[in-house]
Amino acid sequence: MTNPLVGIFRVKELRERIFFTLTMLIVFRIGAVIPVPGINVSVLTSVFGQNGDSANPIVSYLNFFAGGAFTNFSIFMLGIMPYISMSIIMQLLLIVFPGLKKLSQEEGGRRKIQMYQRYGTVIVCVIQSFAITQYAQSITRQAEGANLLTMGMVPFTLLAILTITTGTMLLMWMGEQITKRGIGNGISLLIFAGIVARIPHAVWELIDSVRRGNLNLVFVIVVFVMFVAIVCLVVFEQQGQRKIPVHYAKRVVGRKMYGAQNTYIPFKINPSGVIPVIFASSILMFPLQIASTIGGNVAWMGKLANALTPRGVLYNILYVILIIFFAYFYTQVSLNPIEIAKNIRENGGSIPGIRTERIEKYLTKILNRIVLPGSLYLALIAVMPTIIQFFFNFPAQISYLMGGTSLLIMVGVDLDTMSQIEAQLKMHHHDGLTKKGHLRGRNL
Repeated sequence: MTNPLVGIFRVKELRERIFFTLTMLIVFRIGAVIPVPGINVSVLTSVFGQNGDSANPIVSYLNFFAGGAFTNFSIFMLGIMPYISMSIIMQLLLIVFPGLKKLSQEEGGRRKIQMYQRYGTVIVCVIQSFAITQYAQSITRQAEGANLLTMGMVPFTLLAILTITTGTMLLMWMGEQITKRGIGNGISLLIFAGIVARIPHAVWELIDSVRRGNLNLVFVIVVFVMFVAIVCLVVFEQQGQRKIPVHYAKRVVGRKMYGAQNTYIPFKINPSGVIPVIFASSILMFPLQIASTIGGNVAWMGKLANALTPRGVLYNILYVILIIFFAYFYTQVSLNPIEIAKNIRENGGSIPGIRTERIEKYLTKILNRIVLPGSLYLALIAVMPTIIQFFFNFPAQISYLMGGTSLLIMVGVDLDTMSQIEAQLKMHHHDGLTKKGHLRGRNL
């Protein structure tokens, strides 16, 4: 009875939250195999194969992060990425336009910002789903006379845009419900579920490659050891902290004395978590998806798609730059040194050895020293799939699992989910999942 896994299901509230989350994830996986109306499934299977494989590395990349929904032409084929792309755009707009930032700080203003973000998500979905209809038309030309569509192009375009946009908005609603009524971080869990769903097929592809002699078993063992080491380093990097000591002076309020406490500010080695990687991949995925789907009809789009292939040099350079940029950007948004220093001064606190008027500069200096190596480490992990494919000639599906966005998301979401369950167990006076209880919640 002291087993924490048993304790999870003994707590009624936590049990209900877990079952609700699992129900939403099951609905997500069912929707990932329901095709858009107007698609000839037999032709689709003949084009992509029984397992949804594609010779196009861009399509294979998009399909992996959609949990196989992209090559199924399912109602969830865009996944949750349009919502993430729009949230990035909205964060940038809040910085560029002071009026929007002021609105977000007012009472009820945050709700208006979320409403604008939802409207923007619809626009992004319409653009991407229209590009997908053009991609379906190009597949029809490649199918050697077989027509992928069971209806005319115009009605299919209208119906596909409506269906795919509705599917993405439904996923967005499901993510919000998981956050509210489930175990939290619904958007991240949906991305996590899509990645994990591809693991069985990736492992089978690896075994099949070894059996046919396309891969050396020694290389597989070496890469597996590298994978375990990378996971350990990712966990260490996600949990590492730089503690800034803060001393508070005594204060007398009425008949009570407050203060005289010694505490610290926990600055994580990677304050932004996996958000820079998710933001960078979604920003690149938006033009990449449009270029790859329309590339068959527009010449310069085809050239752009070839230049932005996930294995290409240009893609990886842009990927690294965007990860570093979003690491600094999100850290400044979530951990503002000016606001932290203001709160310390207002509560009578001080940092040993640092003058009160220099606290902002000191905190900014510490954050810059932390964020740079943390962002470079994230960038190294993010380009790991390309390195594994280049040097070891691994299949794309298994390479994406060995590093990059998928590994960081899986580890980050797993740690965060464990911290959410840990908090619920502690609140109900049960033992946590870990003996020392070092897990701390983070908003992904």
